[in-house]
Amino acid sequence: MATWRPDPSFYPSPRMAAKAPRETLAYVASFDPDRKKPDAIAVVDVDPSSASYSQIVGQVVMPNVADELHHFGWNACSSCLCPNAPHPHVERRYLVVPGLRSSRLHIIDTKPDPRNPTIVRVIEPAEIAEKANYSRLHTVHCGPEGIYVNALSDAAGNAPGGIFLLDHQSFDVLGQWEMDRGPQKLAYDFWWHLGHDTMITSEWGTPDTFENGLVPEVLFGSRYGRRLHFWDLHKRKHLQEIDFGEEHQLVFELRPAHDPTKAYGFVGCVISLKDLSASIWTWYREGDRWSVKKVIEIPAEPADPQDLPPVLKDFKAVPPLVTDIDLSMDDRFLYVSCWGTGNMIQYDVSDPLSPKETGRVRIGGIVSRATHPKAANGALNGGPQMVEISRDGKRVYFTNSLYGAIDPQFYPEGIDGWMVKLDVADNGGISFDKNFFVDWPKGHRPHQVRLEGGDCSSDSYCYP
Repeated sequence: MATWRPDPSFYPSPRMAAKAPRETLAYVASFDPDRKKPDAIAVVDVDPSSASYSQIVGQVVMPNVADELHHFGWNACSSCLCPNAPHPHVERRYLVVPGLRSSRLHIIDTKPDPRNPTIVRVIEPAEIAEKANYSRLHTVHCGPEGIYVNALSDAAGNAPGGIFLLDHQSFDVLGQWEMDRGPQKLAYDFWWHLGHDTMITSEWGTPDTFENGLVPEVLFGSRYGRRLHFWDLHKRKHLQEIDFGEEHQLVFELRPAHDPTKAYGFVGCVISLKDLSASIWTWYREGDRWSVKKVIEIPAEPADPQDLPPVLKDFKAVPPLVTDIDLSMDDRFLYVSCWGTGNMIQYDVSDPLSPKETGRVRIGGIVSRATHPKAANGALNGGPQMVEISRDGKRVYFTNSLYGAIDPQFYPEGIDGWMVKLDVADNGGISFDKNFFVDWPKGHRPHQVRLEGGDCSSDSYCYP
């Protein structure tokens, strides 16, 4: 829907976005791991002055089963204010929600009642296959030229995965984004440096290597994703590949600096085959090429094999399993989810090549099962997973489920879902909000969080 003036939730720069009004609602992907009842987008009250604070106050239920809702995004965002954006008057109104397993795409209207969103269009897998030849939809970003959606495989479930575009207004599938993909085959996350006309993509695997859980032979054969790909954003052409090497597997979440003049960002590597550690790498511009440097290494924690799931008993250790990261709007603090050990760690990344730990909390974890001040059910399972930061950087929200088929490999008893919030001190340091704990309804597990009006992984900017 077009408006006479740019949407008030759009900001030219991250500095201005950090002064946005506080969010009052969060939208959370909620899926059934047994694939017997429909998934949903849950609406959580995050307004501390509300009587229903920390409660699910609405939801929109999907029309089918077995979607496995995953990473979703807005139809429009601050990138619509870029000089080359042909549509500055698009309204931030619709959530674009993909099913990773079903390859179905849902368009959800959050207005006129943000607590009771409604589905206005469902794009079936056959239409996406016909027009873009992709399936297994994963991540959505609004960009200056439309809505970008990536997919982990082609329509037949094989490599290559890639990206396709949707029209902002009609939500029609426009087609495959890549003009020249070079050596890129595997896909996972994607994002960009708008100020440097560069897209970055990462890698996971093809559906036969993750839809029934991680395959040990593939993992220890170093055949999951381990590369970054750099692209000319406007020519849609592959420029450079960086291989992290056989030791490093599952190079996942990408978080570029929000300031468009900065040419660096961070990516998490889930596991090292050498010692089960996890790591964070910084990519940065060096002359006319991109380079990477490992800047954080998080070791595995020794553990009694009796306390470990079968997949880890021989290793006698809990891997951190860094499965998500997020960067504050001022590019100062990086948050790292350690889904295995149960840690959420805050780093000061003011110097992106030399981060310093500034805060840490523990909740859940394969062995520790750390609890929360407001949890009524004692020891918690699952661990910090999808993390989202408010635009002012003062609040951090996260959930505890990774992926339906992988959850039981590390938490065999099943995951009881929860969502928590952290308060952030001005100069670093994090602590639990003792009044915010969402004990997720049984039968569903929570995944990605999107905040009303935008958050630190929803928008990109063209002005510093």
